[in-house]
Amino acid sequence: LALNPWDVVLCISGTIISCENAIVVVVIFYTPAFRAPMFLLIGSLATADLLAGLGLILHFAFVYFIPSEAVSLLTVGLLVTSFTASVSSLLTITIDRYLSLYNALTYYSERTVTRTYIMLILTWGASICYGLLPVLGWNCLKEPSACSVVRPLTKHHLILLSVSFLAVFAAMLQLYVQICRIVCRHAHQIAVQRHLLASSHYVTTRKGIATLAVILGTLASCWLPFAVYGLLGDCSYPALYTYATLLPATYNSMLNPVIYAFRNQEIQKVLWAVCCGCFSSSLPFRSRSPSDV
Repeated sequence: LALNPWDVVLCISGTIISCENAIVVVVIFYTPAFRAPMFLLIGSLATADLLAGLGLILHFAFVYFIPSEAVSLLTVGLLVTSFTASVSSLLTITIDRYLSLYNALTYYSERTVTRTYIMLILTWGASICYGLLPVLGWNCLKEPSACSVVRPLTKHHLILLSVSFLAVFAAMLQLYVQICRIVCRHAHQIAVQRHLLASSHYVTTRKGIATLAVILGTLASCWLPFAVYGLLGDCSYPALYTYATLLPATYNSMLNPVIYAFRNQEIQKVLWAVCCGCFSSSLPFRSRSPSDV
């Protein structure tokens, strides 16, 4: 096959994604202090994005060096599984943040740990089911007219994925609006109790809204174009449109480590310790609320 520049860019993106998220996975896995529910969820997100990056690399390698329909189904299934798990992990992190504020007094309990494992099982179970559909026969290899804008996914499969993303995004939007209201109410109560100036309440509110805008704005700008195109597009459309909407979607996996992991002060401490050559698995950490992550 003639080398497609878009495929090269996707492969490069996959390499960057893999390196970033591999760092997060290694740090969380080898640091015993990172066993709290919020770090397990961040680890799940990083694992999903790591697999997505590897999937992009493998897809490029197999398309140009080992072309095979069976292998193509496997790599596409891996990409569907990993990207679905990535978006679903974002939802679980949002749910965890909301519950940490709504049930602040009972958050640090065994029930929270159990709930976290249940969310992880559901997240990866549903993602694997979505990814297995092309391998189990829900593909358009034998019926090209049923293909979506992403071959070999069928139009119905891509519509299911797009609708699922829109539902997840709507749920995250609603939860973050509730989180913002709780944070603003808490900030106002603290300001009143401590007789602080109204400006301090304004600063806290503005910071919460800014964080909300960054998280949801990043997700929307990366995934909404591809989700909408998946609903409205047709296999007869130029492949350029698919690449132009799919590439930004991969950037979400590139930005997730920055938003959810590298911004965390505990993870920063470990990374700095590793860079300085003084890493210790017993480094002291301050327990933080998931809403701070």
